[in-house]
Amino acid sequence: MNVTHDLSILSLISQASVLVQLVMALLLTLSLMSWYWIFRKSFRIRAERAKTTEFERDFWSGGDLNVLFQAASAGRHQSGGMERIFESGYREFTKLRAKSHDHTATIDGARRAMRATYQREMDDLEAHLAFLASVGSVSPYIGLLGTVWGIMNSFRGLSNVGAATLAQVAPGIAEALIATAIGLFAAIPAVVAYNRFAHDIDRVGIRFESFIEEFSNILQRHLR
Repeated sequence: MNVTHDLSILSLISQASVLVQLVMALLLTLSLMSWYWIFRKSFRIRAERAKTTEFERDFWSGGDLNVLFQAASAGRHQSGGMERIFESGYREFTKLRAKSHDHTATIDGARRAMRATYQREMDDLEAHLAFLASVGSVSPYIGLLGTVWGIMNSFRGLSNVGAATLAQVAPGIAEALIATAIGLFAAIPAVVAYNRFAHDIDRVGIRFESFIEEFSNILQRHLR
């Protein structure tokens, strides 16, 4: 019973050296922060996909562009990325059409406005993905640092012992390996979430780009 108690995870963490405990605390903090952003990005991307699908349905239903523009302008803060791209492009289109008769310049201006909004939307969707990538790549090495330091202390403590036994070595090695386990616990979800979010954001970006090209063709037909 005593051996089981001495080798429990909480006991090993409390008996670890100060540096190993700091490494564990850092890894736990990174893990909590990564899970926070995993949930935030998951809800954000899911909402963006739903809003994009809803706007595509309204846009391709054949409604009046002016009506769609007024609706997008009125609900700007609640609208999705594709709706804001449409709004910026159509606003620039109407502004340039009233000032110039150069059709090419009008379409190019509307396209540039949509591209600028597209970049802002993609930057917002990709925000904090770099943090997840960093946690996924760095956490195992941080945990390995704690493990190496803990094993060094364990063997250094055995230098004064004449005959080392497994019972003497096991606690020190076990508490050192916990740091690696916590590092993997922080890294694996971050890597999986990063890959999933990067794929989903790439798919949303493709839908945005396709809409920009299709809407540009529609505006060209309006000018003709």
